[in-house]
Amino acid sequence: MDSLIPLLAQYGLAFVFLNVLLQQGGLPLPSWPTLVVASALAGSAAGSWLLLLVVVLAALAADLGWYWIGRRYGARMLRKICRLSLSPDNCIRQTENIYLRWGPKSLSIAKFIPGFASLAATLAGVSRTRPSLFLFYDAVGAALWAGVALLLGYLFRDAVSDILITLDRLGRIGLALIAAALAVFVLKKWWQRRLLLRRLRMDRISVPQLRALIDKGAAPLILDVRSAADHGTGRIPGALPVTLADPHAAVAGVDKDREVVIYCACPNEVSAAKVAKMLMAMGFSRVRPLLGGIDAWREAGFALA
Repeated sequence: MDSLIPLLAQYGLAFVFLNVLLQQGGLPLPSWPTLVVASALAGSAAGSWLLLLVVVLAALAADLGWYWIGRRYGARMLRKICRLSLSPDNCIRQTENIYLRWGPKSLSIAKFIPGFASLAATLAGVSRTRPSLFLFYDAVGAALWAGVALLLGYLFRDAVSDILITLDRLGRIGLALIAAALAVFVLKKWWQRRLLLRRLRMDRISVPQLRALIDKGAAPLILDVRSAADHGTGRIPGALPVTLADPHAAVAGVDKDREVVIYCACPNEVSAAKVAKMLMAMGFSRVRPLLGGIDAWREAGFALA
């Protein structure tokens, strides 16, 4: 924090633009402190409006990159981005649920939801949202997000220097407390995921094995537990769409001795394994998730229905 003012004094708007661009591009570089301090240093409404314009342009530049990535590489890129999350399966499903419910309008609040901004821009590209519509709502969201920080900096410009002095006094103790809190959070998430994967540990069926069963005319009941957004991208032939919340309807009247294969589009086949556990609790004895899910089927070169 104590180096922030010299950087702003020397590089001004260029530093603000770069900070926001990198942060919105996915790097863990907080930009709100920069915006608050920059607005306080601007000292005038005209200066704050100029800052707002710079921030919106930087955010749009980064988000356009995510939009193009989603449009060019599709849902697979969204899953790759989510793999970096501490909760990759929740990352995918929550992002899709928010965007499917609110559509491009969700971009207006995306930057206020941790971890959602870049994913929402990517999903906008995946879902082929019109570029003009994407730019409009993304610009509104960037302006609201930046506007709050700049307004705080402008209104409390006299207190900003006192805050910086307090943080400087905390020095290494303050940094140690922040680092410790972050470490506890990361370890908690890691342990929760470890327990989840252990609970969902079970045999998987490979793509070649499933293909062999289909070719022999002994195809199992195949269930697709992906989100509704993914269903339009194609399914394994013969697969039935199933909701994660209520898979019971898809197996109503099915012989419980019949083999069932479940697939998803999530890391470690988490969603498929959850449904498999539900079916086992109902009495189905031959249930297996598909190893690698729909991505493994595609990579093997097999056709989709």
